Amino acid sequence: MTRWLVTGAGGMLGLDLQVVLALAGVDLKDVTALKRADLDITRASEVRDAVRGHDVVVNCAAYTAVDDAESHEGQAFSVNAVGAANVAGACRETGARLVHVSTDYVFAGDATDPYAEDAPLAPRSAYGRTKAAGEWAVRATCPESWIVRTAWLYGAGGPNFVKTMARLAGQHETLTVVDDQRGQPTWTMDVAEAIVRLVGASAPFGVWHATSEGETTWFDFTRQIFAGLGLDPQRVQPTTTDKFPRPAPRPAYSVLGHDAWRMARIPLLPQWQESLAKALPDVVEQMPPSPVG
Repeated sequence: MTRWLVTGAGGMLGLDLQVVLALAGVDLKDVTALKRADLDITRASEVRDAVRGHDVVVNCAAYTAVDDAESHEGQAFSVNAVGAANVAGACRETGARLVHVSTDYVFAGDATDPYAEDAPLAPRSAYGRTKAAGEWAVRATCPESWIVRTAWLYGAGGPNFVKTMARLAGQHETLTVVDDQRGQPTWTMDVAEAIVRLVGASAPFGVWHATSEGETTWFDFTRQIFAGLGLDPQRVQPTTTDKFPRPAPRPAYSVLGHDAWRMARIPLLPQWQESLAKALPDVVEQMPPSPVG
């Protein structure tokens, strides 16, 4: 019997992880799912109490407001770095294995080939810096841990790009979407399944990249969303990042490599197009209305 603790359980990934654990046959009484209101990971004593009695801890809790982090880096650091250190310390003390969820933003985003798991970190945003600090804290504090980086997440349980594009499709006849940022759209259900596979296979501790196979741009991703919803993809037009200035710089290239999965002979995540087709009915519960002329 393996006892699981999920922090940040109210987010997209935390919610889907609970579903996947149930589908994998884990008894719900062996899963403790704590939302932000249930557990503040910046409070070390609360974290120690929460971790005690569990065998695997999946830390999905994070400060993910990328633009807000630029002006509130201290708050982001308290969750993404100090909070991660608290969880890692509690896992080390109790002997629990830790899965810590991280992000593509720890890289500069200026590569031309997929980032390897051991590529040097060079974050360009406050969010990226705080997540990189969290990775360092986890590695230093709890060697029996998996750092799972993911990117471009969407799912049924929260706001995300797919839902936004579906909503905007019902409000505007045409949309302009950036075509100069490349990445891997990734369904949170796939990431949740990958985490359960890692733990179940007793995979080597270290860094793993849990993103879909393949790559695309936000523009092409949006066209695929439209096509999947039965809408005309020609309604989506390309533009450039400099036309949409944001407080935090966006990585131009967020493609992550998957060599760790291949070397461990553990199944990779599916192609992003395949997962999007499966996910759309749940992520977008109803067809967007036709835009008002």
